[in-house]
Amino acid sequence: MAQEVTKKQAVVRMIGFGAATAALYAAVFQHANAVTELFSRGGMYAALPIATVFLVSYVHGGFASNLWSALGITAKSPAKAVKTAQPAKTKRPEARATLNA
Repeated sequence: MAQEVTKKQAVVRMIGFGAATAALYAAVFQHANAVTELFSRGGMYAALPIATVFLVSYVHGGFASNLWSALGITAKSPAKAVKTAQPAKTKRPEARATLNA
């Protein structure tokens, strides 16, 4: 079961993930020529751009999630969500074709 994260924990994690995100972006841009050369070798190296995107996505997602938690913005739990009444389903008209003979 998911544990509640306090605002202090969320701020600390947000700062950590934010610093990691900034470091990843800085490293890629700083070494852009080496990264381009490595990623364009082909073969098994073709998986490196995908792995890099997953890594950046995970780290940036952790930052964004903790940012929302630190700001106090959370999703509604399913138990608290109010269910709206569904309108009665009406029968849809059917298309019919007839031949005049």
